[in-house]
Parts: sequence; C-alpha cells; structure tokens
Amino acid sequence: MFKVAAALQCDAGQKRRLEDLVRAGKTPQKVVQRANIILLAARGMSNNRIAKAVKTTRPTVLVWRARFEQFGCPGLLKDFQRPGRKPTLSDQKVQDVIELTLHRQPEGATHWSTRTLAKKTGLSHVAVQRIWKHHGLQPHRVETFKISTDKRFVEKLRDIVGLYLKPPERALVLSVDEKSQIQALDRTQPGLPLKRGRCGTMTHDYKRHGTTTLFAALNMLDGTVIGECLPRHRSQEFIRFLKTIDQSTPSELDLHLIVDNYSTHKSPAVQRWLKRHPRVYFHFTPTSASWLNMVERWFRELTQRRIRRGVFKSVPDLIAAIEAFLRHHNDNPKIFTWHKDADTILAKIKHCKEALVTQHY
Repeated sequence: MFKVAAALQCDAGQKRRLEDLVRAGKTPQKVVQRANIILLAARGMSNNRIAKAVKTTRPTVLVWRARFEQFGCPGLLKDFQRPGRKPTLSDQKVQDVIELTLHRQPEGATHWSTRTLAKKTGLSHVAVQRIWKHHGLQPHRVETFKISTDKRFVEKLRDIVGLYLKPPERALVLSVDEKSQIQALDRTQPGLPLKRGRCGTMTHDYKRHGTTTLFAALNMLDGTVIGECLPRHRSQEFIRFLKTIDQSTPSELDLHLIVDNYSTHKSPAVQRWLKRHPRVYFHFTPTSASWLNMVERWFRELTQRRIRRGVFKSVPDLIAAIEAFLRHHNDNPKIFTWHKDADTILAKIKHCKEALVTQHY
C-alpha cells in the first residue's frame, strides 16, 4: 500500500485564488484540473483518490503537488518547458535549400515548387515547405511594380501630395479618372447560392452584353463621389463630365482636379474649356504612377463589391448597379486619407532603385 501523503499546505489566499480559477468560465480545462488537484490535496485526500476524482493518474497528481509547493498558484498556469524534438535537418541542408531557392532556377521552369526542389535536394516536399515557411520564402508568388521614368516626377509628386496633405483654402480637391470598358457580363448558367460548408458558385464562361465607361470624381474633403456613366471616353465625354463637376460643386470655390496623363485630358477641346472656366485647375500625375490618384482606391471598392461577382443582362442593368452603388456610398461616404509625405515616398523609391541595381550585379 502507498503511504497517504500529508495534507498540502495552502493558505486562505491561495485557496481563494484556486477556487476562482475553477469557477471562471474562461479558465483552460487543464488549469481547472490542476487547481482541483491542489484543493483536494489541501483537504488531505490521498493521491490515488485525487487521481480518480479528477480523472488523471497518480504521477500527474504528484507532479502538480510538487509544482505548487515550489511556485505556488502561478506554477499551475504554465506547462513545463520541454526540450522538443532534435532537428533532423542539418544547417548545411537548410542553407542548400535556401541558396537554390534564391539563386538558381530549375531546368525548364521559372521557379521552384516544393516537389521539384525536394527531388533536387533529396528531401521531402514537406521539409522544403517548412524551410520556406520558416524563412519567409514564397517562390510561387510574384508582385508587379513599375518605377516612373517621368522627368518631372519629383515636381508632380510634391504637387499632388501637397494637395492631399495641405489643400488650398476656399477650394475643393477632386481626384478624377475614368474606369473604361466596364463589361456587362451575364453567366451562361445560373450559379448555386452560398450555403453552410459550400461557397457560392458561378460559371467560368459568360456572355458579353456591351460596355460602359464610368467617369468619377472623388471629393477628398468628405469622401463623396460625383459619377456619370457614358458610352465612350473621348474628349467630348470628358468635357461633359467636367460640366457635371462644375454644376455639382459650389461656384465660389476653386476646383483642383488630379488627373492622369491620358491624351483625352490634354486635348485642345479640353484646354479651350479650361480657359473658359478659370476656377478649374488640372494637376497631372507622373507617368506610370496611377497609385497617386486616390479615386483608383474607390474604383477598387466598386470592382470588388459590386462588379466582379455581378450578373448583368444588359448595359442598362450594369449602369443601374453602378449608380445604386454610387448612391449607397454617398449616403455614408468613406473618406480616403493620404498619410505619406513626399520625402518619405521619395526615400522609399530611392531604396527600391538601389535594390534593383544591386540585384543586377
């Protein structure tokens, strides 16, 4: 027979703490079990009876009694630190995988997969996957970029960022652009609705029913958008939209329009219209720098939330959907705020250029 252990020494404060842990709804069950072991041991119950009461083993009871005697209540909240399994891959093997991933390409392909690299190194594809995850390597992914070659890039950048961060007094700053060739796409078969355990479905093929062009002007002050759908995006349509902007804004305020370098925005007809409306000023973004035009961010909202998964049986259906999205946005507009100053952006671009040059040596 086992000798019955003496009652565990536990003061009133420790007992209250243990009882609180047992009663608390968010306490992990393993901690509740440990607290019950100590409470029962403090009453003088034998280790065998404690093990049976809390549905564990006698050695486990002994372990947590000793842990409580050494560390008190905090000792019950943490698991023992275990040494863990020894690594099965040598540092050299890991380094070989990293070097191949970063500096070499497989034969007949542009990048490694876990299985092609596993075959090359003699490892399992799971081991390669773990090494990639640990070192943040994702050879299957690539991001696109383009650095502007505009000779007046710095000048234009400072001009536009200045409008965002410190707009002129008694003036409105409007980010203007057109989203052209929006297609009215109708699916060839009806999809299945969303249900528990299954996402919604739609066919990969579609029927085209025509296109429209959305002209939009994002008010940087309050986040509202002036929008108009037109069949094409020539100078005539752009001037028509400029008239809409002119009529939709207070006449006593100057208008500073941020536009890209599309030829329509610089046509002689547009220049003549600007001369007749001296309160309107154009600010052109640098070439290959559409990210400076904040209305592009709103276009992304429109695409993701209304167009991409929409089904439109005609162009009027598409226009009605866009106009409904526009009204819903303007009922509760979201202000898109620019945070980075020009110097921060220029420093980041300089760093990117240096990285690109380094990669080619």
